[in-house]
Amino acid sequence: MTELNLYQVDAFTEHVFGGNPACVLPLEHWLPDEQLLLLARENAVAETAFLIPSGDGYHLRWFTPEIEMDLCGHATLAAAHVIKTFMDYRGSSVRFESASGTLYVSFDNGLYVLDFPSRKPFSVELPGEIRQAFSKEPVSVLKARDYVLVYEREEDIRHMQVNRQLLDQINLDPGGVIITAPGNTCDFVSRFFTPQASILEDPVTGSAHCSLIPYWSERLGKKELKAQQLSARLGTLFCTDKDTRVLIAGNARTYSVGKCWI
Repeated sequence: MTELNLYQVDAFTEHVFGGNPACVLPLEHWLPDEQLLLLARENAVAETAFLIPSGDGYHLRWFTPEIEMDLCGHATLAAAHVIKTFMDYRGSSVRFESASGTLYVSFDNGLYVLDFPSRKPFSVELPGEIRQAFSKEPVSVLKARDYVLVYEREEDIRHMQVNRQLLDQINLDPGGVIITAPGNTCDFVSRFFTPQASILEDPVTGSAHCSLIPYWSERLGKKELKAQQLSARLGTLFCTDKDTRVLIAGNARTYSVGKCWI
């Protein structure tokens, strides 16, 4: 039996029970994919980050309870928080190798700043299953990895009702559906839904902002933006458009530190 350190971190928040919870499991070497998936299912949060040393950085992978993801923001932030807080890391940034290429997270006055690829969305037709699953029709529809449904007001996002039975008829593996609108007290707001996932609404979705940042930066004519994800847990993200890259910054808080045995 092998003993592993297990951390749970709330990302994109200054308070525990806010933001998006992620589990982080540092490993010495990769376990079989089937075992990684079982561990993610046992953790029962939206994402579990697994990392192993790789040169002067780490190799990072993300698993939901159902699948391996191509990119995850909040679990990357959580992994950087664990490295900085619990692994005696002295650098000003940490490098991750991932399925989405090389990612950097820098430490800036208490914030973790993710350097991620930009995924600018483009206009598309919306599948009928998605259109019917939401209680209000969007004013425009775009897509990169995720569908981006744009609405007129923050209140449209806050009060949106989702018919899960209809939404689960479509498989967007590994993507989801973003709904977004201008914010009342920030530049833009959003929510994120994943069809056929055990957790339908993701509380705070860093990777979704790879598409939201270039869209809102162009629309609002500004490079630096403040965003909020309006889930029940609420998350705050400080965003910068860097053309081919985006910077996504936020806080993190440790919820628990423990052990698991496999």
